Amino acid sequence: MEAPCQKIVWDVLPAIRAAIAVELVRCGVSQVEASRMLEIAPSAVSQYLSGKRGYRIEFEDEVKKSIALLAQDLIDKKDVKVIERICGICRQLRSEGVCAGPAPERCG
Repeated sequence: MEAPCQKIVWDVLPAIRAAIAVELVRCGVSQVEASRMLEIAPSAVSQYLSGKRGYRIEFEDEVKKSIALLAQDLIDKKDVKVIERICGICRQLRSEGVCAGPAPERCG
């Protein structure tokens, strides 16, 4: 049996990072700069953009807005605590029940 926290680590967090990376690049940020902003390897950004990693969850509109806001704050060079913001997005997902059901697109 898989613990909900395993699903968060393996599916939810990569999906959040992937969505942020996609948003950054869509807004004109280079992959290398996106990796620096997210404090991840450039190869991870490349895999997120190609759909090789972080593609298992489709987000609802409110979560997409949170992701877009974080990306814009990073672009605007605001003093952003990336990990705290990603944790907030994860909590938002969990409060919406994304981590509550047995469906493949859900965690836990």
